[in-house]
Amino acid sequence: MIYKLLPTTEWNDARAAGHLVGSAVDRQDGFIHLSGPDQVVETARRHFAGATGLTLLTVDPDRLGDRLRWEPSRGGALFPHLYGPLPVTAVVAAEALPVDVPAAEAVAALLG
Repeated sequence: MIYKLLPTTEWNDARAAGHLVGSAVDRQDGFIHLSGPDQVVETARRHFAGATGLTLLTVDPDRLGDRLRWEPSRGGALFPHLYGPLPVTAVVAAEALPVDVPAAEAVAALLG
């Protein structure tokens, strides 16, 4: 599985539309940033520190086809990047993070 951390409002909009087009950063970069299981906690720490109202999506990479590419990013590690919208049918779980716990800790607890 791969993961997408995003504001809950963006997830609500995606569910209504049937797909996620990504955040402003995703659209600027031309792909939706995703994280592997060994990367998502650090992503939460770096990009969502202090943020509240977040949801962690668990995404089945097999449902994304050839639009999913693993490309070098932070420290040369390969990260999953999705070129095109993320269909809500590829999301197998969506967990709202508690607002009273830092995002990185909440994500780590969810992933066990």
